[in-house]
Amino acid sequence: MKQFLLFILFIVVLATGSGGACQMQTGSARESTSLHAASAAKPEKPALKLPLKNPGIVILKRERRLGLYSDGALVRTYKVGLGLNPVPDKQRQGDYATPEGEFYVFTKNDKSAFYLSLGISYPNIEDAERGLRDGLISRAQRDAIVKAIKRKGTPPQHTALGGDIYIHGNGAGSDWTWGCVALENEDMRELFDAITIGATVIIKP
Repeated sequence: MKQFLLFILFIVVLATGSGGACQMQTGSARESTSLHAASAAKPEKPALKLPLKNPGIVILKRERRLGLYSDGALVRTYKVGLGLNPVPDKQRQGDYATPEGEFYVFTKNDKSAFYLSLGISYPNIEDAERGLRDGLISRAQRDAIVKAIKRKGTPPQHTALGGDIYIHGNGAGSDWTWGCVALENEDMRELFDAITIGATVIIKP
């Protein structure tokens, strides 16, 4: 009788332990299913209707945000990274600052080392006037910049004011560029397809 009772107790313990393990597995499975459902339910942004009408870009440096506009209406907002010296306006070559002011896209490069890129028309006329006043560039260089801007061409890129400022890919997680504006590649792809050469780019503090 004693042996029979011990046998029954042993069976109960096994059943209880097995039930506990089963609950843990069921709970994990439920949690996994819940996470999968939440991931699957993440809304996807609707595709842009291209071409945009009078596309333009406004970059807010302090907020690390780029707004894409169509005929004055905001249609997308992207996170961006800036230059290693992100706060001040760009003054000269090698200061790692992202410029501020009104520019335009003067080129589109689908073979960029940074995924894709849009060339920004820095230096602009205000930069040229400042550079001449401060003795950074010559009168001839100032005139060449003004002439290029007035015809919406490529301003001289290798004066003491600096140049080669682009909006490009390769990540927006930090301020890591030499003065450019960086986006995540997925966002850069969408922006690249939406923007036309000559589109206005306004960069604010």
